[in-house]
Amino acid sequence: MARAHRVGVVFGISTVLYFLALFQVISMPFIDNRAAQEVLPLLPWWLLVSFGSFSLWSLGWGLCTFRDCNEAYVELLGEISEAKNDLRARGVSVD
Repeated sequence: MARAHRVGVVFGISTVLYFLALFQVISMPFIDNRAAQEVLPLLPWWLLVSFGSFSLWSLGWGLCTFRDCNEAYVELLGEISEAKNDLRARGVSVD
């Protein structure tokens, strides 16, 4: 099974279990019903904020360690200078 299939299966099962717990078809073990009613509606927002935080962190980490990839750094600088030269040839001021 491919990674995308596994992620889809886990996401589907998690979503079904979440909605079953949200609509109180199944009870949450070790959690009071009142506490579950207060926490479960906020769980998707918490997951969304957590994913956004992780995404921003990984993007920032990639930017901080960008110079560690010397080949990619040199290639990107070459593409930037090529784009600047192309724009200059078309009469655009880039400096």
